[in-house]
This record gives sequence, structure tokens and C-alpha cells, in this order.
Amino acid sequence: MPAGTMFAKFKSTNVAAATATQSVADGNPITQYFEIGKPVACAGPELVWRIHDAYRKSDNKECSVFIFEKKIAEKLHKPRRKETITELLKSSVKTLERFRHPRILQIYHTVEESADTLAFASEPIFASLSNVLAFHESKTYETTNVTPAAGGAAAAAAQAQAAANTLPQRPAHAKEYNFLDMELKYGFLQLTEALAYLHYSGHVIHRNVCPSSILITKRGIWKLAGMEYVERMNENDLNSSIPCPPWSNRVSKMAQPNLDFMAPETQSTSKCSLLSDMFSLGMVICAVFNNGRPLIQAGNSTSNYAKQMESLDDLVHKLMPRLPIALQEATSRMASRDATARPTAQLLQLIKYFIDTPINALKFLDVVNMKDTQQKSQFYKTTLIEAMPLIPRKLWWQNIWPMLKSEINNNEVLAAVLQPVMLFVQEATHAEYDTLMSATMKIIYNTPKSIQASVTILENLHLIIEKTKPEDVTTDIMPMLFYSFDGSTIQVQSAAVVAVANVFDSIDELSIRRMVLPKVKMVFEKNITDPKIVQNVLMCIERVMDRMERAQVMDEVLPLLANIRIPDPDIIMRTVRIYHKLFVDKTYGLTVETMATNVLPLLIPHTVNPALNFEQYCYLLEVLQQMLEAIDRQQRNKLKLDNLSMASPERHRTLRHQFSTDNMNAPPFNIPNLRIDQRKTSSAEDMARKNSGGSGMLGGWWFGCSPSSPDSNFLRVGNVFPNRRLSDNTLMTPKIRIAPSCASSPGGTPGSGLPTRRHSSIGPQERRGSTINLSPPTKSPLLYSQKQGGSMPNTSSSVPFLLSSSMQSIRSRRQSTVLSSGPLGSGSGLLQQLGSGMVRQLTSVSGTVSPVPLLRVNGTRNSLSHSHSSVRKCPSLNITFSQ
Repeated sequence: MPAGTMFAKFKSTNVAAATATQSVADGNPITQYFEIGKPVACAGPELVWRIHDAYRKSDNKECSVFIFEKKIAEKLHKPRRKETITELLKSSVKTLERFRHPRILQIYHTVEESADTLAFASEPIFASLSNVLAFHESKTYETTNVTPAAGGAAAAAAQAQAAANTLPQRPAHAKEYNFLDMELKYGFLQLTEALAYLHYSGHVIHRNVCPSSILITKRGIWKLAGMEYVERMNENDLNSSIPCPPWSNRVSKMAQPNLDFMAPETQSTSKCSLLSDMFSLGMVICAVFNNGRPLIQAGNSTSNYAKQMESLDDLVHKLMPRLPIALQEATSRMASRDATARPTAQLLQLIKYFIDTPINALKFLDVVNMKDTQQKSQFYKTTLIEAMPLIPRKLWWQNIWPMLKSEINNNEVLAAVLQPVMLFVQEATHAEYDTLMSATMKIIYNTPKSIQASVTILENLHLIIEKTKPEDVTTDIMPMLFYSFDGSTIQVQSAAVVAVANVFDSIDELSIRRMVLPKVKMVFEKNITDPKIVQNVLMCIERVMDRMERAQVMDEVLPLLANIRIPDPDIIMRTVRIYHKLFVDKTYGLTVETMATNVLPLLIPHTVNPALNFEQYCYLLEVLQQMLEAIDRQQRNKLKLDNLSMASPERHRTLRHQFSTDNMNAPPFNIPNLRIDQRKTSSAEDMARKNSGGSGMLGGWWFGCSPSSPDSNFLRVGNVFPNRRLSDNTLMTPKIRIAPSCASSPGGTPGSGLPTRRHSSIGPQERRGSTINLSPPTKSPLLYSQKQGGSMPNTSSSVPFLLSSSMQSIRSRRQSTVLSSGPLGSGSGLLQQLGSGMVRQLTSVSGTVSPVPLLRVNGTRNSLSHSHSSVRKCPSLNITFSQ
């Protein structure tokens, strides 16, 4: 908070107090250098120093001003002791100026004296430990050393009351202050370090370690002050004792150390040593855990002191359970009446109680100004970040934040300081941010920053905007963001792109169209081969696309996507998501022409990208499939071909022809060396068709049905007619030539060519697979010549065949089986000639007539079937064998 604002608050909260303060300080030269506010605390012997909030006029630096009114000493003491008290207080300030240590109160301005006051300035003070412990209640000073004036007891009482009215009261904020365990631990360690410095570097004994000499700064640091009774030691013999005056009733208590915290050897032997201060520190620790009350409450009486000192060990023993276990042994030893049992300040720092990671971080923070830039940066970026989760939030704002604020103007370490600052931004409530952080953050926005500092701010801009007031976002944050795009460093530009993606909700649409998108495109075009920047650009485009106009998306975003050539899986997936978003969201109006010409050619090559994992590949293929389906639907509707059996590109769409009987699975079948010639018709055949409706032998009895019967179209061979031969000019049937499988096969002899059979329904040179096997059966019991004997080679067991006694006779005659596509007329004796010839052949072989398998030719059906239901496609041919 600026010092002017702070002082304005002082005036607004308590104008009367500020006016009274100015009247008290009037005449003191310190008012030339400092603007003094209201009193906030009191400290020193008998709490005679009033501590006021103030700030330095030259640089507005916050501080505290200590004021001592001399009239207090005049009223409480004999006039001749007034000068003694004044000189004692002046000397204590001079001593503090000589000791420069982080644990000793720092003096900003030396003591100034006027006729009525003493005053000096120091670092900002919150309160003294005496104020916080809440033991010193509002009460009058004891008047045991005040000589009654004329008028007796009544006058003395009036004098005491007047003195009480001038005594500063304990501030309200100190009454309500409660210590955390870590605060106490760190405070005790700070006092130990202060004593170690005084003992082994300053070679002095403090002699008045008590709550009124311990000041707590606004950062929560415990500082040792009250150097009124310092005694110097022999540098060569620090373990020796030196003479020192005991506490006496004959001397003003304001001019003596606090008797309740004085070491017993000082009172009994008039000697003190370094270990005497350790006793006083032990008593301070006991008072803290004893609700602010010291174990010895002598009431400025040496007799009471001696009496209570006898029972000190018991008091300490009873108090120990209230202390942390790790501190109990050290405290009991410090509070021992035996000086040799007490630990030194150096040894006390090493006990387990003080070994703590957060404590070490806080210790370094107190002396960080004494470190070089590299040590500072390492501490802010690593050590402090790791320790902050272990430090209570109270200490965040009280101890850490003020130190971070002081480093804001140091550009060398600003980038490192911003790391914990962003953690503060993230964890702060809106009220805390507005009250404690907003002013400092504005300074950061408007000051020149290093590259890394700018990157840190931009990467965390979404956290800052979340806590910042809307008006401050518009006036302070957005100009900084847009200015970052114009930087010459690629790191800042890339961070600005990421920032836009994170805070796009806070950017108005006009700024997105006119500022953000052109700048993002500029960054992309300059770094088109950088995977990280391309990834950030795509992330930004994906976020802000919803708030862009359709025309701008089509004209600027699509060409940008088309220029991406990096095969990185993450970049591919983000590109696919953007295309999918354009496809799904109909407001963008991504047409099928655009998908087919601009999108698919870019995405399809990535289907064979080996860098994609299975999940990424599946997502890419799913998007492609959706686009292809959309194109398919559009084109089908456009061409009006929904009812045509066009092969669809859909993966799972079934085709109608797949369920046709033409595609039913059937065992493969081929007739070896089969050739079918074109059937030749004749006038006789035509005449047979005309007469097929008659009641002759062929039309009636032979077919066993009426002319109108479905079987009337079939030719049946039921018997064998001897001595008849088919005339060539009567019926020209197709020739079926069957090559012999071996020399012994029926119908085939070496060199005789192919025997010819005629068929009526097969076109010229048409060869198809068939389910009919025309090879001889295996071990067939058909007609076989007993005279020839022996066995015949068998190649098939499915169809019987006809035997002749003379293979030569069969080869020398051209046998014909008349196959007709329609029923033949009766009367001409065509089949009679065929039958008689066949009977004669069979009779000549065996002497008997055996049944001949019926050969049935169907000229009207469109399939060839075996009697066992084997069906095979064969146009205009249906042959059925039945026994």
C-alpha cells in the first residue's frame, strides 16, 4: 500500500488521535523527515516509548516513529532523575545503530531531541511482545518510588492518576493477536540468533531480554531492541563473568532491567555472563506458554523475587507439558538456576526443534538482500516455492509478501520473484488480491520486464484476470497482452498466443476479429515449422473460433490449417478436432465441396502416419468416415439415385446382390475338356414342335402326361430301340465332345478323336461349371460284358454310363442323344429309331435288356440339377438323372 494511502487511512480512522500525535511531536526535528500517524504500540522500559505508524517524506517508505515524552519521567520520578532516564534512552538508540543485524531492530533515522520529546524512526513495527502477550493490562504505574507531595495521600493518589492518564494503553489489535506454532518457533529462533550475534560478534551482554524489549515487525519478524543496559565483555574471555549492578529499590525501575526476567546470579552475586541472557530467554519462552505471565512475578520487590526463585524448578517442571516436546529439555536447562547447565546461543540454534524446512526458507528470506542475484533467483524459483505449502497463510501475507514486493523493481530477479507471486495470485481471495496485491500488480504490468518475466506473466494471465476487477482488465491487462504480440522474441509471442487461448472469454469479439486473429496468424506465418508454436496457435484458434464470424473462419482459418505440414501426432489431432468442429457445427457452413477438395486431401495421408497411436488413428478414421458419409448423402440426393444399386462407400452398408441365390456357396465343379457347340435347328425339329400337342406315342404315352402337362416339354428316353440311327437332316443337336481320360475309358481309343453327343439347349462355345459328372462310376453294377471280363477303370461314383460290347462299334458310329427344349410330336419314330439302336447294342453285349437311366432335358427352366438337389447355373439346360 502506498504510504500516502496508508496515512490517509490513519486520518480517516482516527483524526483526533492523529491531531494529538502532531501536537506531541511538534517541535521535534524528526517531523521534518517523516509524516507521523496514530500510535499503534508501546515498548521499552516500563513501555515508555510510544510507537506511531509513519512514512518517510523523501521516498514514501513505510516506517515507525518512537516518541518518548519527558513529562512522564518528571511526574513519576524525582526531578534529578529526569536527565538520567533521557540519557539512558538516547544511549540505547545509539547502541542499536551500531549493531546491524537482521535480528536487531533497524534504525532508519537517529534519535532527535526537543525540549519535550525524544524521537527516532525504525522499520515498521506491529507491536511489542509485551503488547501481544496480553499480560500488561491498563493500569497505573506503581508509585512506590514517588515521594508524596504536600497534601498527603490524597495528593499522591491524584499524582498517580495523572501519571496513569499519560501512560499509553495496550493497542486493541495486539490484544486480539494469536501466535501460530510456526510463528513461535521462528520467533524463538530469531531471538537466539540475535543473542548469538551480540555475544560472539558484538561481545556484549544484553542484560534485559524481556517482552518489552522484543519487537514484532509488520512482517512478523521478532527483533531484539532495548539496549539500555548492555555490558561489554572481554573479547578474549567470553566465558568469564563480569560485575553488574543488581536490581535495587533505591533506583528507579525505569532505569533498571525487568526484575521478573533477571538471572539469579546477577541478583545474588552482582555478576553476569553470556549465560545470564540465556536464562532471560528461557523465562521469555515460559511466559509465552504461560498465557503471557512470567513464572516469577516479583512486583518490583527483591524479597518476592528471592522467595519465588526458590520454587522456580517446580514451576518450570509444571509448565513443561505445555511446551513442544522438542523444546522442553532446552527450556528447562535455560531456566535453571545453575548457570553452567544452560546452553549457549550457538548450541541452542542446533536443537531439533529449529530444524525445519519452512523455517529455513523464512530464515533465508530475512537475509535475502545480502545474497547475490544467482542465489536470490534460485531461492525464489525453487526453495521458496517448495516451502510455501508448508507455511501458514498468515505468514504468507505477513512475512513473505512484503519481501516479494520489495523485489518488484529489481529487474534482475523479477522473473524469479514472479514464480511465488503467481502462487499468491492463485491462492488469494478476491478481497485479499484487491486489498494487498492489485497495486503491486499494476506496477508489474507497466514496467519493462525481461523475456522470462513477460512469459511468466502471460502464462498465468488467466489467474490474474480471474482476480482482477473488469475495469482493470480493460485498462491495464489487455494493452499489455496485445503489445506482447509485437515483441521481437518468439518466446513472448508464443506465450501471448497461449494467453489469448486462456483468457478469450475476457476479450471482446471486436478485439478478437481485429487484433487477436491477425496477430496470431502473423506469429504462425513466422514460425510455421516450430511444432510448439504451431501447437499453441492451433489451441488458440480452437478456443476463439466460437466467437468469430463464419466468413472469417472460412477465409482465414481454413487456409491456415491447410499450411500445416508438421506430422506431429498432437498437432494432427488438434487439426482434426478443428475440422470436426467445423463439420459438426452447422453455423460454419462447411460444404461438401470444401470437405472433398480442401479437407479430405489433407487428412487422408495421415491415416498412414506411423506416429499415430491406435486411439488417435481411430479418431481420425471416424472423422473421415463422417465426412465421407455426408458427401455420399449429398451427392445421392443431388443425382436422384437413391434407389439404384450403386456401390456405397460406406463401410458397413450391405449390397443387395450379396443375398442373391447366384452367390450361394456351392462346391466347385468342372467337366474336364468339355466343349459345347451351337445347336442347329431344322425343319423336322420345327415340325416336331408343332406336333408336340398331339396324342401320339411321344406326346402322350411316352411322356406319361397330357400335352398341357409341365412335363410335356421334356424328352424322356425310357427304353432302347434297336437298329435305329438318328438322321442328320432330321434334328441337328449341339455336339458334346468328351475327351478320353485314358485309353481304356469308354468311348475313347487312341487316335480316334472325340466322340460326339448332341444337346439341344447349349449355345455355341459356351462353357460353364456343372454339377454333373460324366465319368464312369466306381464299381458300377451296370451292363457289362461277361465275355470280355475284367474290370473297367472308374473315375466317378455319381452317374452311371452305358456300355457297349464293342468300343470300336461305338466309335465308328455317331451316336446322338436327342435333346429338345420342347416336347416332340408323336408318329415320326425319331425316338423309336434312337431306342431300337440302343437296345440292339445292349442286347448284343449281354443278351438281355437292362434298364437305362432316364435322361431328362428341360428347355424351359434356367438351372441344371442333379437328383440329389445339386443346383448349378446353366442357361437353357436342365439335365436330370434318375434310376
